[in-house]
Amino acid sequence: MMYVVSDTHFFDKNLLGVDQFAPRPFKNVSEMNATIVNNWNERVNEDDLVFHLGDIAVNYTKPPRLGDEQVYQILQELHGRLILIKGNHDRRDLFKYLANHNYKINDKPKFEFHDVGKLIKYNHQQLYMTHYPMMLGIAPQILNLHGHIHHYMVPNESNINVGIDAPELDLLKRRPKFGAPILLREVDEIAQKKQVLLQKAKKDGETN
Repeated sequence: MMYVVSDTHFFDKNLLGVDQFAPRPFKNVSEMNATIVNNWNERVNEDDLVFHLGDIAVNYTKPPRLGDEQVYQILQELHGRLILIKGNHDRRDLFKYLANHNYKINDKPKFEFHDVGKLIKYNHQQLYMTHYPMMLGIAPQILNLHGHIHHYMVPNESNINVGIDAPELDLLKRRPKFGAPILLREVDEIAQKKQVLLQKAKKDGETN
């Protein structure tokens, strides 16, 4: 199975609490980390593939190498192979540390790295996976899966926020538990319902 996720922000104590940007009502980062890992592993199997679209962690532990080791230990707990796309909070040294400590799952690397994004074909359309939302113009066969903006939605049919705080997750018939990646086939469900939502908002705006 193939999944996608973004903005786990492991160890990020600045996100703790309830606000409009990224509501995370946890007592501490240990509780948040454990919740994400447990919900992720309930859904993802060891041989699945997960596209992580950036902002894996925000860890200010000193020295930085110790922080990288802590992030690595968390990622080892996560089921699946990880395609990692660099977010604005992902240090290049973290990616180097993960690359130096990469290992195999069923003869394939645990980690794969991309600086900007990755384009794949799925179900007769193209999915351009990036950390930042991208304005693709008129491109009916391309969806931009992204993160970065947490509990906000780009008012564009071709942009799908797949972060664990994303409002688009509410469009699913069954919203996944906090931190669990979504299946690529669930992206289709989100895209269809978001199109209807935006068209209704546009129509309502024209009649008001």
